[in-house]
Amino acid sequence: MTRVPSDTLYGTLNLLILRVLQDGPLHGLAIQRRLRDVSDSALYVEEGALYPALHRLEAEGLLSAGWGTSDKNRKAKFYRLTTKGRRHLERESAKWTAHARAVFRTLGAEGSAR
Repeated sequence: MTRVPSDTLYGTLNLLILRVLQDGPLHGLAIQRRLRDVSDSALYVEEGALYPALHRLEAEGLLSAGWGTSDKNRKAKFYRLTTKGRRHLERESAKWTAHARAVFRTLGAEGSAR
């Protein structure tokens, strides 16, 4: 699988983070790994992009955070989706999906968007 250039992720990173956290709270490194894993290693988010995005999402009230212990028994900040974050994810996912379908149709690859 070809890795997606990081500049292509600009504008979708918030949505991807919110989606990953929909399944439950995770710390930063676990979010980074989950994004890589669910994309078959096509998406790799550098820490320099991930942590500012997490802080922005927290400041916007879309995430809450608290300290806990990681699976390696280390202190880590865990992020979880707020109710506001869940609503935002639902709205933005619908918009992004409609946009992606339009792009696929334009590229002549409509069947690939399903």
